[in-house]
Amino acid sequence: MFEDDDDREYTVVMNHEEQYSIWPTRRAVPAGWNEVGKTGKKADCLAYIEEVWTDMRPKSLRERMGG
Repeated sequence: MFEDDDDREYTVVMNHEEQYSIWPTRRAVPAGWNEVGKTGKKADCLAYIEEVWTDMRPKSLRERMGG
């Protein structure tokens, strides 16, 4: 369903643990996820996530570990 070469518009979403994903803009964002303000083609959204999501540990784990 989500082919790498599709030309759909996506939005970058983030959950309460500060984990990122992408979601098609024409669909309602699932409960527990919020748009972060970046939309575009799939490759652009994934490149944005790669740039900003530098620590993939969930927020709660980072906080427990002191960083």
